[in-house]
Amino acid sequence: MANDLPLRPPPPLLDDACALFLDVDGTLVGFAEHPSAVALAPDVRAAIARLSDRLDGALALVSGRPLGQLDALFSPLRLPAAGLHGHQLRHADGRSHDAHGDQANADWLRAVREQAERFASSHPGILIEDKGASLALHWRTAPDAAAEVRAFAERHVRGNSGYRLQPGDHVIEFVPIGSDKGRALRMMMQQAPFRGRLPVFIGDDLTDEYGFEAANAQHGWSVLVGERESSAAVFQLPDVDAVHGWLLENAWSSAANPTSTSTSTKKEMHAP
Repeated sequence: MANDLPLRPPPPLLDDACALFLDVDGTLVGFAEHPSAVALAPDVRAAIARLSDRLDGALALVSGRPLGQLDALFSPLRLPAAGLHGHQLRHADGRSHDAHGDQANADWLRAVREQAERFASSHPGILIEDKGASLALHWRTAPDAAAEVRAFAERHVRGNSGYRLQPGDHVIEFVPIGSDKGRALRMMMQQAPFRGRLPVFIGDDLTDEYGFEAANAQHGWSVLVGERESSAAVFQLPDVDAVHGWLLENAWSSAANPTSTSTSTKKEMHAP
């Protein structure tokens, strides 16, 4: 459900009783022409590691990227993570869960990829990203092709009961039905060290709305990065740099714990 109230900045200090869920692209790193071109700032990586320790490991990445890409981007950290919009899950104890699809859907997606590659060959600037269980069509360097890319995707997903379309920032993706960031958050919240904590979800894109709604439903809070006309988020940070600043402030503040958080801030952190 969209939040009709004006969004405000999140509380400056994160309560140690929270669990932190972080989107990656558009939240921790800016967008690039190719997904492989991004890099995580070392001080942000260090802040995430420190926050993970402070939260007893209750910090997870929730991304449309596959787990292998997340591990490469955040190396040497190996965090609990949801990849491919929750199709892949890795829990804090290292156990991984990959929701395997059936062969018919795998064959169908392979055929769509082949057609998408032919489509891209006649539309310079369109990037086809094969993620294995999902397929993304990017048009960041070909903004005039947006309508054609969407039409291609809508035409090819029609009639398939195993996949849905997930729009994003200059991208549309074929995603397995049942996989979304909200489901990933709910599954992680059932496991230690997340269980019993208040979820905090930070993200920027339409894909993150599922996470916002799931966090709100568990009496946690949600933070939109950037602007959107309608969002389920309760709080807002203006851009990636602001996310970095918030993380760094929390990582190095000695006051960020339940006993030192003011009563007014606690009420704000528990806002629906």
